[in-house]
Amino acid sequence: MANGLADRLYRGEANINIVGRRKLWFTIAAALVVIALGSFLIRSFHLGIEFSGGTQFSLPASVGSTDAAQSAVQRAVDTAGVEGDANVSAAQKVGNGADASYTVRTGKLSQEESTGIKNALVKDLGVPAGKISDDRVSAAWGGQVTRQAILGLVIFLILVMGYLVIRFEWRMAVAAVSSLLLDLVLTAGVYSLVGFEVTPSTVIGFLTILGFSLYDVVVVFDKVQENTRGITAGSQRTYSEATNLAVNQTLMRSINTGLVALLPVGGLLFIGAGLLGAGTLKDLGLVLFVGMGLGVLSSIMFASPMLAALKDQEPRIKSHNARVLARRASGRTGDVARGERTRSTTAGESESADIPAYAGTPGTTTPRPGARPAGKRTTNRGGGAGNRPSGGQKRR
Repeated sequence: MANGLADRLYRGEANINIVGRRKLWFTIAAALVVIALGSFLIRSFHLGIEFSGGTQFSLPASVGSTDAAQSAVQRAVDTAGVEGDANVSAAQKVGNGADASYTVRTGKLSQEESTGIKNALVKDLGVPAGKISDDRVSAAWGGQVTRQAILGLVIFLILVMGYLVIRFEWRMAVAAVSSLLLDLVLTAGVYSLVGFEVTPSTVIGFLTILGFSLYDVVVVFDKVQENTRGITAGSQRTYSEATNLAVNQTLMRSINTGLVALLPVGGLLFIGAGLLGAGTLKDLGLVLFVGMGLGVLSSIMFASPMLAALKDQEPRIKSHNARVLARRASGRTGDVARGERTRSTTAGESESADIPAYAGTPGTTTPRPGARPAGKRTTNRGGGAGNRPSGGQKRR
């Protein structure tokens, strides 16, 4: 059944109208972007310690649970007499079995405050000091990571734009980069709404989904370029219709590629982070899963419709589209070759009619037995169509 649908899509028989509904897709994309931006302003992001700075305590799993670990750190903060709000965050489990531990973050602490909290934890939990560790991270390092990530993103987009302009044209480059930016904004919006921690692994995941999304867009645009090459010489399809055909022809490939990529990423997120409790994997797993899924959807429902919208403003394409629509309005739906049918009479005269070059049964294009192509007549070398030269006699 899947093979049959793929064949029908490739031949254009399924004709799923994706590009024709571009206003709907643009409206949905705009609404999602507004929601994402609203989440940025209202909820902001849960920045990891690498970006916000602070101190992270690691406790053995023998303390019991994440709630017990968080409560133990909170008691230690109170015992150590930390001035101000230490801002103890929820504990996270890292690893499994004998190597499992809980990590609890606090706000910025001095070296003396951090040492006091660690000593209080050793006394309260009754565990060796070697099983409790503390790591202090400066916010300045996180700012440097942020700047490097933004710089890498800008360089990546510039290189992508240059490649697409050389490989295709500037309108395709604009549509592709717009699709990539949409992926970034929506994926970041999901991170903000869900409240997952943003870590350096998240940044790596963002750059990874950009490469995947670009690959899918290039595959679709390559087929669009193939279908629209020399399109203005004909009058059967508008540019948007040829683009929609290309999307249909690559639809199954995009879906299959997306599913194959999402299966291992889904296992990383739902099994590794969800069932096995590997908390360090969930920030990377979420960005990959959401970003790759959005990349497939945006390449189909945003990049191609955006390209069609840009090309329809080009004067040459606009004139071609108007010619196609005018031809349809007049009832001539196809480029059917027409010619003159010559019908010989007994007197050697002929009459012409504007009918298909190969005349057959009315309403069909099947040639009549013995019918000749239009405009061709048998002539003798001596001149005169179908008559012997005057005065000539048959030689014996």
